[in-house]
Amino acid sequence: MEGHPGSAGPNGGGPGRNETPDEQLDRNWASLLQELRVVQTGGQILTGLMLTVPFQEGFQELEARQQHIFVVSLVFAVLSTVTLISPVALHRLLFRRHAIDRLVDRAHLLTMVGIGLLGVALIGVLTVIFDIALGGWAAIAAGCVALVVFLVMWVGLPLRERRRLGPRTGTDRSAPEHGKGPRTD
Repeated sequence: MEGHPGSAGPNGGGPGRNETPDEQLDRNWASLLQELRVVQTGGQILTGLMLTVPFQEGFQELEARQQHIFVVSLVFAVLSTVTLISPVALHRLLFRRHAIDRLVDRAHLLTMVGIGLLGVALIGVLTVIFDIALGGWAAIAAGCVALVVFLVMWVGLPLRERRRLGPRTGTDRSAPEHGKGPRTD
């Protein structure tokens, strides 16, 4: 039934949409780019600020443990930034190669990995800040709480909603059950 969540449009496009598979891939790519704009901005700001911290006077006064946690967090922030920018490089290299389905699938995977790396960086930074301000046990507690919040908000709730929607139907070329990889809409 058209318009029902999970039903495909008459041309095999998205749920309740009258779009071709190529139109759906174009829409998925545009949607993914919008999501990347949001997460890239936050990740790049975090990474940029973190890159300046070791050059501040007070950094040498941190305990070795705090410096190590910070540097590991910085590495995750940089990896996140690189991973979240990668779909743009991928698009440039695949441009005019008629590979939008591959581009959407790979960009989806890179975005998921980049968000995970960003979460680890944020947990690390929060842990260092709590360690400086309140000590080791507060830092461990803050890091654990942040991990749980990220897992609930970034994994648990989305998976719950995905299960509520039920099994995927239609002929979405980028749907996993059609052998083309993860779904992006």
